[in-house]
Amino acid sequence: MAKETHEFQAETKQLLDLMIHSIYTNHEIFLRELISNASDAIDKVHFASLTNRDILEGDDSFEIFLQPDPEAHTLTISDNGIGMSRQEVIENIGTIAKSGTKAFMEQLKKAKEASEKGEAGSEDKDLIGQFGVGFYSAFMVADKVTIETRKAGETQATRWESTGDGSYTIEDGSREKRGTSITMTLGKEFYGDASEENYTDTYKLERLVKKYSDYVRYPIRMTFEWEETPRDKDGKEIEGAEKEKKSEVRTLNSMQPLWTRNKSEIKEEEYTEFFKNQFHEWEKPMEVFHTHAEGSVEYTALLCIPSRAPFNLYHTDYEPGVQLYSRHVFIMDKCKDLLPDYLRFVKGLVDSPDLSLNISRELLQQSRELKVIGKALEKNILKALSRKMKNKREDYEAFWNEFGKSLKIGVYNSMYSGSDTMDKLKDLLLFLSSKDGKLVSLKEYTERMPESQKKIYYATAKDKETIEHLPQMETLRDKGLEVLYLLDPVDEFCIETLREYDGKPFHSISRGDLDLEDAESQEVKKETEDIQKKNDALMKDIKEVLGDKVADVKVSARLKSSAVCLVADEAGPSLSMEQTFAEMDNPLFKAKRILEINPHHALFSRLQDLHHAGKDNKEFKDYCDLLYTQALLIEGILPENPVEFANKIAGLMAR
Repeated sequence: MAKETHEFQAETKQLLDLMIHSIYTNHEIFLRELISNASDAIDKVHFASLTNRDILEGDDSFEIFLQPDPEAHTLTISDNGIGMSRQEVIENIGTIAKSGTKAFMEQLKKAKEASEKGEAGSEDKDLIGQFGVGFYSAFMVADKVTIETRKAGETQATRWESTGDGSYTIEDGSREKRGTSITMTLGKEFYGDASEENYTDTYKLERLVKKYSDYVRYPIRMTFEWEETPRDKDGKEIEGAEKEKKSEVRTLNSMQPLWTRNKSEIKEEEYTEFFKNQFHEWEKPMEVFHTHAEGSVEYTALLCIPSRAPFNLYHTDYEPGVQLYSRHVFIMDKCKDLLPDYLRFVKGLVDSPDLSLNISRELLQQSRELKVIGKALEKNILKALSRKMKNKREDYEAFWNEFGKSLKIGVYNSMYSGSDTMDKLKDLLLFLSSKDGKLVSLKEYTERMPESQKKIYYATAKDKETIEHLPQMETLRDKGLEVLYLLDPVDEFCIETLREYDGKPFHSISRGDLDLEDAESQEVKKETEDIQKKNDALMKDIKEVLGDKVADVKVSARLKSSAVCLVADEAGPSLSMEQTFAEMDNPLFKAKRILEINPHHALFSRLQDLHHAGKDNKEFKDYCDLLYTQALLIEGILPENPVEFANKIAGLMAR
C-alpha cells in the first residue's frame, strides 16, 4: 500500500509539549515506558498462544532487544510480541489523534480531581494504556521515531514514522518476523561521549534497565562490543599483537522478581543478598516482611527493618519511602505516601497491578488502592513488632535501641495530625527503669505498681547517672517506687502527648507535688505544711531576694539529704523542656521555677538565723543566691554569672 500522511489534530503538538515538559520530569524514563510496552506486547502473544500455538510461528523464545548505534545516533527497541496491523497502528499509535486532546484532557482532569479528594475512579486507571502516552515519551529524546511492526498471524508489515510535528506517515514495512521495532533518531544532546545523557552508551542503557526494568519477566538483551589483545595458551597478552574486536549478547535484567516467588522456597541468605543489592544494606536485615494479598486490592510486599539505623535517619535530607512497582515495572523509588512517617526506617518494595497511576507512571496519586495497601502494611508491621516484643524481647530491644525514637516521634506527631497513632504505638514504647536498670514497657510498669501508687513517675536528664543523683529521687527511692528514666529530649514530648496510660497519669518527679498517698507520706506532707506556715516570712523573703528568677519558694516534702532542688510548676513546661527549646533557639518557653528547700538540712537552720538578723543583710542574700545557683547546677543549668558565683563561694569559705 502506498505511503500516506496523516495529520494529528491541531492540539496534538501542544499535548506532546505538555507531556514532555510538565508530566515527565526526567528523560531517561522513556526507556522504561517502551520496555513496558514491549513486555505488554509479549504478554498478549503469550496469552494468545495458550489457545493457538500457531500464532507463535515457531518462535517461543520471547525477548526484548536493545540496539544502540552510536554512528547513526539511533536506539532501537525490538520485541517479538503480538505486533500490530496497519489499522491497529493508526488506532493505537495514533491514539492521541483518535481519542482527541479534549477527551484526553478531560480524563486527566478527572484523575487530578480524584487524586485531590483521595479517590480513584475507573476512569483514572492506566491512562498511559488508554491514550498511548507511554509511547510518545520517546519524543523526549528523539527528533524522529520510526516503527516497524508485523502482527502475529499476518504477512504484511507496517512502517510508521513521525517527527512529532503534528503529522505522521504510514506505509508497508519490511519486517519479516512478528513483533515491533521502535527506532529513535536521537536529538543531539542525547548521543555522543560528551553528552551526560548518551543513550547510545551500552553501559548507561544497562544501568537504566537495572534501575527501571530489572524485574520485567522477559529477557532484555543487548550486544556488547569491545577490543582486546589476543592471549597465548597461558592466558598472557601477546606482545605487539593487534587488538581483536569482540562481542557478546548479554541479558540485562534478572527477570524473576524475588518477591513473586513463594516465600517458603526462599532462603534467608537470598533475602539478605536481595536487600544488600537492592537497598545497599551491609548487614542481615533485622526483620523481613514478605506478604501477598488478594481482595479489593492485590499486591505483594517485600519489606525489611534494617539492622542499623542510617546516620541521617532523622535529618531533613533523609528521604523515607519504599519502592513501588506495577506489574514488576519500576514506578517510584521513594513512595512516602505508603507508610506513615514513624515507619521511615522500613525499606523494601510493593508491587501491585491495581495501583492508580498518573499519565507518566512517574508520580503516584493519592489513590484508594494505595491507602488500602498502606494501612494493611502498617498493621502487619506493628503486629510483627508486638510479637517480637512478647516472644523475642532481646531482639525487640535491639530494634528499639536503633529505631525506638521513630515510634516516640510518631506518638508526639499524632497530637497535631489528629490520628490514632498514639493508641497504636503506646504498647510498643520502652523506657529505662530505676527498678533494675533495664528497659520496661508501660504495661509492665503499671502491672507492678503498688496499689497505693496512683501515678507513673518519670525523670528527665541526659544520662542515667544524673537522674540517680537528683535530689528529687530521694523520697521515691526510699519508698522503692519505680521511676522511668527519659534520656532523649523526645521522650518527655512523647510522654506529655500520651498524658496517661491505663488510666494512670504520668508525673515528672521535678514538677509539682509527688502526691504520694501512703500513710507515711501523708504524715510528712502535714509536717511540711506546718513548717511552711511557721516559716512563711522566710520563704517570702527568699523569693524577694531571688526576684523573677523563681515563681515560688517552698519547704520541700521530697528531699531527704539534699539541701535544695528546683521543680517546675505543674501546668507549665518542665525544666528539661525549657533547656530543649533553648537549644533549638526558642527561649520563649520558660518553666515556672519553684525552689524547694529541705527543712531538715543544717543549711535551713543557718538561713533561719541569718533571716532573724535581718532580711537585708548581705550574707542572707548571698546564701539565697548560692542555694538557687546550687539548684541550677544540679539540674545541669549553668549560672548566668559564673564569676559572681565563684566569688561568693570563695567569700563564704574565707569567713
